[in-house]
Amino acid sequence: MALSDSDRDVVVEELGRDPTHPEAALFENLWSEHCSYRSSRPLLTAFESDGEHVVVPPGDDAGVVSLPGAEDTYLAMGIESHNHPSYVDPYDGAATGVGGIVRDILSMGAYPIALTDSLYFGDFDLEYPRYLLEGVVEGISEYGNSIGVPTVAGSVAFHEDYEENPLVNVACVGLLEADRLTTAKAQTAGNKLVLVGSSTGRDGLGGASFASEDIAEDAETEDRGAVQVGNPYREKLLIEANEQLIEADIVESARDLGAAGLGGASSELVAKGGYGAEIDLDAIHQREPGLSAMELLLSESQERIVYEVRPENVERVQAIAERYDLGSAVIGDVTEDGQYVCTKDGEVVVDVPAEFVGEGAPLADLDRVEPSQPETDRPEVDIESAFETVVGHPNTASKRWIYRQYDHEVQVRTAMRPGDDAALLAIREARADRRSAEQSSGDNRETGVGLAISAGADPNWTEAAPYEGARAAGLENATNIAAKGATPLAAVDCLNAGNPENPDVYGEFAGIVDGLADVCADLSVPVVGGNVSLYNDSATGPIPPTPTLAMVGTKDGYEAPALSLSGEGTLLLVGDLALAGEAEPRLGGSQLLAGEGGTDRFPTLPDDPSAFVEAVAEVADADGTLAVHDVSHGGLAVTLAEMVHADAGADVTIETDDSVGALFHEQAGRAVIETTAPDAVRAAFDGIAPVVELGKADSSGTLSLSVGPDTLEVTANEIADLRSIIEDELD
Repeated sequence: MALSDSDRDVVVEELGRDPTHPEAALFENLWSEHCSYRSSRPLLTAFESDGEHVVVPPGDDAGVVSLPGAEDTYLAMGIESHNHPSYVDPYDGAATGVGGIVRDILSMGAYPIALTDSLYFGDFDLEYPRYLLEGVVEGISEYGNSIGVPTVAGSVAFHEDYEENPLVNVACVGLLEADRLTTAKAQTAGNKLVLVGSSTGRDGLGGASFASEDIAEDAETEDRGAVQVGNPYREKLLIEANEQLIEADIVESARDLGAAGLGGASSELVAKGGYGAEIDLDAIHQREPGLSAMELLLSESQERIVYEVRPENVERVQAIAERYDLGSAVIGDVTEDGQYVCTKDGEVVVDVPAEFVGEGAPLADLDRVEPSQPETDRPEVDIESAFETVVGHPNTASKRWIYRQYDHEVQVRTAMRPGDDAALLAIREARADRRSAEQSSGDNRETGVGLAISAGADPNWTEAAPYEGARAAGLENATNIAAKGATPLAAVDCLNAGNPENPDVYGEFAGIVDGLADVCADLSVPVVGGNVSLYNDSATGPIPPTPTLAMVGTKDGYEAPALSLSGEGTLLLVGDLALAGEAEPRLGGSQLLAGEGGTDRFPTLPDDPSAFVEAVAEVADADGTLAVHDVSHGGLAVTLAEMVHADAGADVTIETDDSVGALFHEQAGRAVIETTAPDAVRAAFDGIAPVVELGKADSSGTLSLSVGPDTLEVTANEIADLRSIIEDELD
């Protein structure tokens, strides 16, 4: 760790002296890209974070929104990346990513109820990306399963440019009542700072600065010390202890110890309240002897939270910690003067303005090159070979091998399991005010709010067109939620890109920021929190710009149509601008071009995505609706292939002059609906989006396609064999 010359000059000018070694290390970590967002902050103002249901906007450990119809029930939402650690040590890197985002939810006073994982790896055909995949999935599953928080949704994508820089983006949702809300803003001078949780060691030292630089060729060995080592069983104890602390109303504020460790958490906590702190580093409970001031400040040892506590409540806090076999230590005081002061062995080793160390990082002034879209150079391919290429690719294949390792049933809220467009949770604690007494209790049925969750992005889309691809990613997540009959409520984002000092990379990054911000604004979905991960660059080059979005939506109750066909209805395709003759069937960003080569421009997206999403949600809950499935990754061919099964097939006819384009373009903002009331569906989308009748579902277990001059017939068993590539290779 080394403070740059330019940053050192700023520090010296502010302090009027050279910084001590611990001070320099503290500034180096807190002013890193990972903590300060110095390159991205100028762009992030594009996001709209206000809204009727927003309680806590970006800037805290997690965003908080109220549930519509149950205003005293809140959701806490957060997302974070653990990209570099997961390359160096895939198991611990991914596991501690789960632990960290769960603690962000805890510090808001919420109980964690669901996780999502969005994962990005190199070419699946290569041994090393598969090694990373297996380690990451094991880390996520063992940590999440052990702490009793279900992993219910997510995404997995493979792309050659992630080979030496995988992305592990994990989101968490928590539930709380309004009177439990806690923030990371110190409340009163004179209160005590109490550190609760695991003891402090040397693991994770300098993790924030490690995450803010390109991955070096020797990172697996040289940077292993920057990777945290988690203990999920300690985290489970911390979850339950935190629950008691919040219920007892003896916590004034709280902050998770994540990036930059205690130094980051405690200085930011007091700075947000306009206060300072006096910290006794010798008071910290330690895992090993001889830890230096710098190590005690910046270790990112896991399973730790710092609480602000009134003096009269300190003993009660420590008694609860002891009950759960957790360490605790009174490490300092909140002070009035705004100075962040740390002592070690009776000597002052840090004495800096708290606000300056937390917010004083100079913003980067970076050049950018605007990305451009390629011209059309499509390959010649027949629909049979294209079908095999796309449906059998790991990007569109079944992800069952991954999600079957997650306990998605724990806490018994999961009403719709992984493998569908979105997960659906039963929030029985929330009773929607608009529901009648007869509905809520007269027939002894449990009622409440259904919470739909979708998460992910598509690197093929944003590599081809950063702005348009990010808009498509946002619209796809919203359509996933609407397909379960839910209305989008709020989102958090994890914005991943390469080295921002490269003008091309920074231009792409600006594109995904603006694209995601614009589509969320169009959808009236406030972005209430997020994470930025830059310097995802290695010897193989930068990653594709990757705007992971985790979105939630709500509905009355928690019943929803599945994506699988019933075999009894008419099949309608809604929203397809190309088949309706309103746009060209462009293949830019498609899995077909990724597999076959060639270029094309990105598909045209709907002008009014909000109206489309509302219509999908309305139709999904209509009486005649039997199945609903978003059309996106892989195109219509993949959607239909995923809907058929051994007991239900489809006979589809499409009039078109471009059969390949019709089946494999990947315009977001489309859905296939199986219905017994096709006229009602047409009426719901009248003036909003085109509706094309595809044919009928049946009991054949076969997908029969007649598309323009081409025909294809494939059985559900043959499709299942194509889509089992991940299981076949890894089992």
